[in-house]
Amino acid sequence: MPYAPADAHVTFTLHPDHHPGVLATPSGPTGDAARSHLHDLGFRSTGPDTMVLARIDREEPYYAAQAANELAAYGFTVDIAPALQEEIDTEWTWADYPMPWCSREEIRQVSADAQRIHDDIATGRLTIHLHANDGHTTVAVGTYATGVRRHVHLHGEDHLRQVSLTFEDEAEALADFHNQYNVAVRRGPAPPTELEQSVHQALCGRATPMAPTALATPPMTAGPGEHEEFLDHLFDSKPQWSKYRTWSDETTIASHESLTVRAEFDHEARHRTDTAWTIAEYDGPVGERLWRATITAGTPVPFIRAITDHLDDPLSAEPAEPHVPLHEAGWAAASHPARTTWQAPDRSLTFEHQPHAVGDRWTVFGGDDANRPAWSIRLSPGVPQALLAQLTSIAVHSTSPHSSTSRRSPPLPRLPVPLPQRHGRAR
Repeated sequence: MPYAPADAHVTFTLHPDHHPGVLATPSGPTGDAARSHLHDLGFRSTGPDTMVLARIDREEPYYAAQAANELAAYGFTVDIAPALQEEIDTEWTWADYPMPWCSREEIRQVSADAQRIHDDIATGRLTIHLHANDGHTTVAVGTYATGVRRHVHLHGEDHLRQVSLTFEDEAEALADFHNQYNVAVRRGPAPPTELEQSVHQALCGRATPMAPTALATPPMTAGPGEHEEFLDHLFDSKPQWSKYRTWSDETTIASHESLTVRAEFDHEARHRTDTAWTIAEYDGPVGERLWRATITAGTPVPFIRAITDHLDDPLSAEPAEPHVPLHEAGWAAASHPARTTWQAPDRSLTFEHQPHAVGDRWTVFGGDDANRPAWSIRLSPGVPQALLAQLTSIAVHSTSPHSSTSRRSPPLPRLPVPLPQRHGRAR
């Protein structure tokens, strides 16, 4: 294990509203290490201090016990509530299980395979094209994002869903599915089962996470020319930034006097999702890159201003966790196998964190659909916590009821910084 787990405590209890889901509460100086390990074991964050294990096979006590044993082996202090321990010690079986010849471990393996399919669909790794009812259960055809034999037929629901056929060609998979189920075929995935909805609600930490609702407020976006105006104002008001033009005049480069920060602006970015800004900070004038941000043309100017202001005067005090302002403002948290998202109450703005991503670790985007954002800011690993805290605070301010809902981004004031200081790196 790459970190020392000493002084961390993890408490496991039964979920009060989703039986037999499990809550894990890490605490202590190395609680982040425990959270990272729990994430690898299937737990998902639903708040700053709480993680949930919710599965479609209802084997949460079994996997919670495995997680507790692994954490204890690494030196974490582990506490299991009596009610959960009773569930762990009680062996149970599915009523009317359709594969009576399977042993208990074989049943768990079938269920674990079904859980992986469920997770692949939830994360978008497996896209479902069509579904049907074969008279007994739900069947479907889908495509994995990667893999050799990545086009599959699925059979069953919940803990019984299995891959029944694999194909190398998508057209062949779809044609075979149509031939088998004919008029019963329907577009897209089947409606979620009651168990899937219950699991999703437990992971999201809200009552009706799957109910579609319209946006109360359209996403705030930058108007035409606002980024150009901001760039001009940056050079006029801050002499520590120097202006350079490339040979094609399509790009302006802003270089900080510390020689550790560089921002590139693409004047040809027209569509709101075109990359307009690329900003990076380096470990010294000729050092390695510490982090990078890419910003699209529709991004409201206050977010860009927050980034450049942070590069001029970073916070000297240690900030709170970035998600704290979102949690305090009532943003809905939803956890998936590979990411955690926080969504504004009016669904006009979303923060997304992928803790294990190599490229874009944090994403801020307008709207509630990551596939069709109004704009986006993507931040690599290494981005300072203080900057993330500023961005989340601006997000809360911009989506509060008193904020403007016009298309042009309002001129938000810069967040106060307790003890501003300049970069300490030499030229």
